[in-house]
Amino acid sequence: MYTTLKNSVKKLLPKKLLFRFEPFLRKLLRFHYKGDHYQCTICETKLNTFIQLENGDLLCPACGSRSRTRRLLQLLKENNLIEGKILDFSPPRGFYELLKKKVKSNYYPTDFENQFLAQYKYDITRIPHQDDFFDLILCYHILEHIPEDTKAMAELYRVLKPNGICYIQTPFKEGDIYEDATITSAEARLKAFGQEDHVRIYSVEGLKHRLEQAGFKVKINTFEATQNPFNGFKSETVLTACK
Repeated sequence: MYTTLKNSVKKLLPKKLLFRFEPFLRKLLRFHYKGDHYQCTICETKLNTFIQLENGDLLCPACGSRSRTRRLLQLLKENNLIEGKILDFSPPRGFYELLKKKVKSNYYPTDFENQFLAQYKYDITRIPHQDDFFDLILCYHILEHIPEDTKAMAELYRVLKPNGICYIQTPFKEGDIYEDATITSAEARLKAFGQEDHVRIYSVEGLKHRLEQAGFKVKINTFEATQNPFNGFKSETVLTACK
């Protein structure tokens, strides 16, 4: 039902209008999925069920949060990290609203392509802040879009405070990192990397190695899929990069 509705709306509304009216459309979905079996930890809406996507992910119909965003919030809460100066690349709407409310002026949401809610438009390879500025950096599903990823990693390291933390996630594959700079068309990138605007697919160890070359101390965190009354998660890997 959700996929059919989403595809129909996408055909009717241009992308910019779809983004503008997303909160209204989600209010309509909320009524259909409301219940007492689950609760989204991002927007705190009580649900009868999460929406299961084709890739197995669990989507909140009320705020659109994916399981990776809900798990990220859990990590931040468990480690008391919702404080200090936070740099957040391309935050989902519900997550943006939550952190903006909690951290206020110390929250720096940025989106270079103007596809997400954000106050800033930073080039990740040239972040306009002094060294050792941020306590926490959130870099989820960003680096696979960046041709000069090692330059971006060096910038993340530069602006992170000593003992600061950077949470990083990308799509992953087994084996080695796969990238080919000669693949430039959207169609070819979709076939090679899984999405039209991706420029590589990382392996977990490959990304860890590149981050370590930039100076980070890296821990690989692997989580199993779970579903309980307060959340819905799929299995995933998150890298914790510390300075």
